[in-house]
Amino acid sequence: MSFSNKSFFYKIAGLFVSVRGYNILIIILAQYLASIFIISPDYLSLRDVVFDVNLFIIVCCSALVIASGYIINSFYDSEKDLINKPFKTYLDNKVSQNTKLSVYFILNFLSVILASYVSFRTVIFFSAYIFGIWFYSHKLKKITFLGNIVAALLAIVPFFAVFVYYKNFEKVIFFHAVFLFLLILIREIIKDLENLTGDFAQDYQTLPVRYSEQYTKVVLSILISLALITNILLIQNFDLGYMDYYFYVSLIGFMFFFFLIWKSKYKIQFSLLHNLLKLIIVLGVFSILLIDVDLVLNKLLNL
Repeated sequence: MSFSNKSFFYKIAGLFVSVRGYNILIIILAQYLASIFIISPDYLSLRDVVFDVNLFIIVCCSALVIASGYIINSFYDSEKDLINKPFKTYLDNKVSQNTKLSVYFILNFLSVILASYVSFRTVIFFSAYIFGIWFYSHKLKKITFLGNIVAALLAIVPFFAVFVYYKNFEKVIFFHAVFLFLLILIREIIKDLENLTGDFAQDYQTLPVRYSEQYTKVVLSILISLALITNILLIQNFDLGYMDYYFYVSLIGFMFFFFLIWKSKYKIQFSLLHNLLKLIIVLGVFSILLIDVDLVLNKLLNL
């Protein structure tokens, strides 16, 4: 491979890392699975949902805005990431800041143009989402605990867009959203423990920086307890089919997680907990298929 080819490869890899392409693919999959098997009316076939142009545009707009959000977040966190994530920063730096900012504006512009195809309200929705991500990255991220809450809320906005589109506000969906919100919030705080060195050096007023690791673990314990309660309420009050097994496994996982939180002291241990939460979230996405196996088979057969 020639030098120019290597340089081009590193730039593409850097851009992919900047927009967290792997995370976006999971979010797209989650939006479609949730739309097909939870949110959309049962009378709609798999074809009706998958080939719904408006839904496709909403999912595309979500992906574009999330990608641009990762870029602007990376832009503001560049100095911190140099300490906490040197390899990621090395790849990021293969793409100039000017190029990343240009891509940021292009992605946001495309999302707004696409949203206009659906409705003016969709344009307002995604414009507000773009502003919210920028305001979080620019101002709110360094504010103790509020930054974590806003980050978790912004992460579930793409699913809220699908809820609004199908006008489905059933109680079970609300509880799923609360459970996902708590998972992401716990993950955000674990990341603060994982990135303590860089946050402290750059004066990010996260929970462990402003207070202590011990205090942060108490907050995490409370949030894990709330997630456990939500988990139990979902199992007891709603017919989730075989997805119950996911929540039973999650119960065991959270108890194990609770124990590990108090035993963890080092960055690598917090990184392991962070990845464990990622796994729980990804498994949750695929377990959507287990809610109603008969419905899944019916929609597949009527494709």
